[in-house]
Amino acid sequence: MSAKTIVITRPVGQARQLIESLTKAFEQCGIAQCDLPEIVSLPLLTIVPKEDDHLADHIASTLSDADLAIFVSPNAIESVMRLLSRSWQDFSKKVIPVGVMGGSSALALKNHGIGLEAHPTPIYMPPNPEHWDSEGLWQVLQKLQWDWSTKKVVIFKGEGGREWLADELKKAGASIDALSTYARVPLDIDHRAWEIIRSIDLSQSLWLLTSSEAVRHLGKVMQDQFPEGLQSLQSASAVCSHHNIADAAERIGFGEVFTTESGDDALIKATLAWISL
Repeated sequence: MSAKTIVITRPVGQARQLIESLTKAFEQCGIAQCDLPEIVSLPLLTIVPKEDDHLADHIASTLSDADLAIFVSPNAIESVMRLLSRSWQDFSKKVIPVGVMGGSSALALKNHGIGLEAHPTPIYMPPNPEHWDSEGLWQVLQKLQWDWSTKKVVIFKGEGGREWLADELKKAGASIDALSTYARVPLDIDHRAWEIIRSIDLSQSLWLLTSSEAVRHLGKVMQDQFPEGLQSLQSASAVCSHHNIADAAERIGFGEVFTTESGDDALIKATLAWISL
């Protein structure tokens, strides 16, 4: 195995895309074959969309009089569109604006034609990647100067997760429907991917972390299943796509934690910088 190892912790489908992008970036940078890092996939969470006809009917009914729909992640977009199997603009006599928190979600909307219609769906998103989060989206929404007491907002999310944005909207007077459309299932402790982790030199590893929940699961498994527990992470490095994720990484013992902007480009840039150290 190569001296350096990159550990991708995203769900399998999302990890595949990032691995392909990293491999291409390594080639473009002219990294010698003998110096190429090993890329390991450790899908800490699996995204499981809900399959429920009643939920699909409930979503359609809720959207019929909604003033704003917020998707907390690309997974929320994919799970909702899979359930509904219709064009976004089929759900109301009026255009329903959409709020998202970052570039990956914006791309997912585009892949479903949302925002590309003859009469485009308004899409609200923080313009600065440094603010691709709930707080950033709330700043954008506040600039609309809506009377929130007259607005119904639908938030599509996974089971659990942060409630901060929903709480802020409620404080502003909005009527909120928060619908869970997918679940995040932790990687089983018997999965063979953990054996690969046991075989690598953690002091030469960089972990790409994009979910606080995934980090917490990693910490639990390391503490329960690895000989040195969380101490084994003290020699490892991590790149985190949000300061909340970085805080979680520090809590479970990563010795060196870098925070970068959201999005694959930022993760790749940070990875290349680490490799050159």
